[in-house]
Amino acid sequence: MGKREGYTREFKLEALKLWKDSEKPAAEIARELGIKRTLLYRWKQQVDGKGEKAFRGSGRPKTADRSEISRLKQELKAVSEERDILKKAAAYFARDLGQSTR
Repeated sequence: MGKREGYTREFKLEALKLWKDSEKPAAEIARELGIKRTLLYRWKQQVDGKGEKAFRGSGRPKTADRSEISRLKQELKAVSEERDILKKAAAYFARDLGQSTR
């Protein structure tokens, strides 16, 4: 059994555009592109169902995306800690102000 051939998102979208813009049947377009006709139908179904999110892949984010996500998580943690400290300080000073006015 051979390795499954992968096609880029751009290739899939271009193949569908070619099929849509052409008056040729799917079988002929597929033959010209060297792919199975059923792939065109499957790709069209995916685009119809998911729109812009079609063909995004299910793998892990690229290294640059992972590092950006990691950096943002760290920043979110720091900001959340700062917020919690400020909430406690505000509650402390509000309580302190309430005692000094009596």
